[in-house]
Amino acid sequence: MTTTTALPGPAESFLAEPRVATLTTLRPDGSPHVVAVRFTWDRDAGLARMLTVATSRKARNLAVPGRAALCQVEGFRWVTLEGAATVSRDPRRIAEAARRYTRRYLSPPPDPPGRVVIEIAVDRTLHLNTGKGP
Repeated sequence: MTTTTALPGPAESFLAEPRVATLTTLRPDGSPHVVAVRFTWDRDAGLARMLTVATSRKARNLAVPGRAALCQVEGFRWVTLEGAATVSRDPRRIAEAARRYTRRYLSPPPDPPGRVVIEIAVDRTLHLNTGKGP
């Protein structure tokens, strides 16, 4: 396992695959809440983004900004992105998340009332079996 804030090329390539990941946030009682999500990774901005609705448990867990972890897994290959997470209702941030989602998953995301974007400002990454690279 490698821990760093930078990812080697093969780990970045793995994150570019249109897969689902698990998002872990903490409930008010401190217990973990883990759900499957579609997400986008913006290496240049260091942001992982997920669209959801404000009433979802994951968004409510981050009503007070905290930390979150996102983990994409395939067999014994995985990459985890960790960092400070916030929920935004800003239409520009939501639109950017939707644009990236459409490009990644080749279809637009759902657009329910109350849509928000969760953004993780990644400050720690972990990965295993994604290969070595520059």
